[in-house]
Amino acid sequence: MSWFILIQAAYFAAFAAVHSLLASRQFKISIWHFFGQEMDRWYMKFFVLIASITVIPLVLLIILFPGKKLYVVRSPLRWLMFLGQILASLGIMLGFKDAHPRFSISQQLNKAEEVEPLRNRGIYCLVRDPFLLSGLVSIWLTPFMTTRLFVIYILTSVYLYLGSLHWESRMLAQFGKEYEDYQKKIPRMIPLKRNRCSEIYKQIRVQNLT
Repeated sequence: MSWFILIQAAYFAAFAAVHSLLASRQFKISIWHFFGQEMDRWYMKFFVLIASITVIPLVLLIILFPGKKLYVVRSPLRWLMFLGQILASLGIMLGFKDAHPRFSISQQLNKAEEVEPLRNRGIYCLVRDPFLLSGLVSIWLTPFMTTRLFVIYILTSVYLYLGSLHWESRMLAQFGKEYEDYQKKIPRMIPLKRNRCSEIYKQIRVQNLT
């Protein structure tokens, strides 16, 4: 029923609004003024907890009212898709593991001259946004599809991409030309080749000195 798809879309929009609010610099500034440096220790855990709780109703809606079945992938291709989802989950974990201290809230709120130098590592030497790639792979490798799930996946894909654009705009504002040079050397989401971080930043330093 079209009205049910509208309900799902409306809830997704509300979820995205809450997610965006918690990720916004203005909200973090307000929390920073109240909690100070303690926010660095617990804010990401709080963010993940709220995101996990608020996504549960959406998942339940899809499970209880999946809509018309579009396709079901059979074995052995199904298991290859599951493997792809596992690797995507690994990419998400590496995204958090390899995150530089600059991802801390205090670093994001500091003035440009006070932030730590841009020094990416690990998976960030392959792609600029491992969460975008991993998120898209995780959802679109689902081995079945329904009409309502398809609508949610389209909305999720758009939101992930817009979120990536917003994140990069903040990084540009924080690091300026240093991050702009990094963008030129590392693709956003498709790892084209293995890049050695030490070589990347050596090139960036040479460029900035010339």
